[in-house]
Amino acid sequence: MKTLYPVVLCGGSGTRLWPLSREHYPKQLLSLVEDNSLFQATLSRVFNQSVSHDSYRLMPPVIVTNESHRFLIAEQIRHLGIEDATILLEPVGKNTAPALCLAANYVREIDPDGFMLVMPADHVIQHADVFLNQVVSALDNIKESELYTFGVVPTRPEIGFGYINTGKNITDSIFSLEDFVEKPDLSTAQQYVDSGHYLWNSGMFLFSASTWLAACEEFIPAIAECVGGAYADKQVDMDFTRVNQDQFALCPSDSIDYAVMEKLKKSNEFHGFVASLDAGWSDIGSWDSLWEITDKDDSGNVIRGDVLVEETSNSMVFSSNRVVATIGVDNLIVIDTADAVLVADKNSAQSVKKIVNRLAAASRTEIVTHRKVSRPWGTYESIDNGARFQVKRIVVNPGARLSLQMHHHRAEHWVVVTGTASVTRGEETFLLSENESTYIPLGVNHRLANPGTIPLEIIEVQSGSYLGEDDIVRFQDEYGRKN
Repeated sequence: MKTLYPVVLCGGSGTRLWPLSREHYPKQLLSLVEDNSLFQATLSRVFNQSVSHDSYRLMPPVIVTNESHRFLIAEQIRHLGIEDATILLEPVGKNTAPALCLAANYVREIDPDGFMLVMPADHVIQHADVFLNQVVSALDNIKESELYTFGVVPTRPEIGFGYINTGKNITDSIFSLEDFVEKPDLSTAQQYVDSGHYLWNSGMFLFSASTWLAACEEFIPAIAECVGGAYADKQVDMDFTRVNQDQFALCPSDSIDYAVMEKLKKSNEFHGFVASLDAGWSDIGSWDSLWEITDKDDSGNVIRGDVLVEETSNSMVFSSNRVVATIGVDNLIVIDTADAVLVADKNSAQSVKKIVNRLAAASRTEIVTHRKVSRPWGTYESIDNGARFQVKRIVVNPGARLSLQMHHHRAEHWVVVTGTASVTRGEETFLLSENESTYIPLGVNHRLANPGTIPLEIIEVQSGSYLGEDDIVRFQDEYGRKN
């Protein structure tokens, strides 16, 4: 019986769905289509109980992500109730081929015959049972030295996707892989759709870990060597596996398609195949693509949050922070967050990246984080700020505590709103209840903890010459953070 390891590539810069997605909270962590995030939905569809697993053994998932997202990923896995997941941390982003090599090294180490179902974390598949049945069919047919990709049956001439040219039939839905085609112009895309031989490139793959690594050694030996060396010098830290940072940094950057899949036609040892997929797939590459797949009202509107619409049609209006009203508009995208508002013609949704580039050039924080920031111990949210002060709402989860730390440039006042706080200040430790407060002088070691069974909420007022998040010296931290 074959063993199947779901491998989820969970990178992403959080730019295409700005301002809802950010660098530190990209779209795969957002709940855009259902209650679960896109990442959680990716895992859930593989563990779909409506599809029989009798022909293979489904193994715990393998996640490849980065340092800044690691605790968010771990928490979202915990909420799904999935146990024994492996989280591999990339020291630096090097595109999908090195990321997949990390996962393959892990799978081959524990199961040399194991197969990997490789999936991006940020796609939508509306018919999970259809998807998983096609995965089972591909797994039943695949052999060693074969590499499968999944191609989506196109529903329109799309210029934003790459295409796959299919060859001869292996089964009714599996074909030999002829070649990959870059994103076409509209006329060429229409020809592809009309021919019936072209599928959208989904970025999902199936092959054994041993086959992938052998193909990498043939086609991209520098990547195979760098990642292999970095993985050999790995360390396990709580829920996470870290590899050698210096060795991984030497790795060339390349995608799965360019590095290996496009070279299979010239190989005598490895063979490429494509499994067609018609399961309501979307990569949600822009706001208009999200509008396309989301349920709409009678006027064609997609509405989320505290929104009022009058004489509004074919629009998407999201509010996460206040009431948003639209009157007499059509074909608009309106996205409201606490610190940014996007208003765009739906036909220009792809141009969001131009705004993101301008914000990046100005070093604006609005592309990096939201005002409400998740931490492994809870959350903090910036409420107000000025030249020498900042006010935050801090929520600490039951039983959690912040690092023992010190600030060079700011002092802090804490007021307990809900729950009980355990405060370490210098050499003393004491409890604070609701409506009680304390003061942390500049340069004094301190720690905040929640010893109770309900969330602890405090208001923190910072004052000083510099209020940046990098003014933290950590002495003890339960989460392995150094800065």
